[in-house]
Amino acid sequence: MKCPICRSDNDRVIETRTSEDGFTIRRRRLCQSCKRRFTTYERIEVVNVRVVKRDKSRVPFDRNKVRKGIERACWKRPISDSQISELVAELETKLEGETEVTSQRIGEMTMDLLRRLDAVAYVRFASVYQKFNGVEDFAQALSSLQSDKLVSNRNYDENR
Repeated sequence: MKCPICRSDNDRVIETRTSEDGFTIRRRRLCQSCKRRFTTYERIEVVNVRVVKRDKSRVPFDRNKVRKGIERACWKRPISDSQISELVAELETKLEGETEVTSQRIGEMTMDLLRRLDAVAYVRFASVYQKFNGVEDFAQALSSLQSDKLVSNRNYDENR
């Protein structure tokens, strides 16, 4: 592994941890040349999953594109970086075994995961993904969230 600071190829691992999702390994490294520390991540690569876009073109699945979209939706929300990483890892796990998946399905799966994580992030993501045109679209998304909350509260009360 080359040092990102001095580009030397002489480093050693000083700490190794698995992430909360169990699919990523974080390694702290020390460059032997410049004595700076840096972090690397190892993760399972989702191999050969192709995304079929709306215009029917096919592109390789890119976890960074999905992560950027989720990060934008979670901007200034009380959501940690590790929660976002877990959400992306969960999405990748759901895609395992797939050879092709539509961008629409990825968007829906992402919305489902965000819906459980944070309502505001869900509405932000949905507004871009579903191309909201006006206040009515936001109102509809909020009412569906409210009805979901009522159903989950009702189920909780019944189980008590």
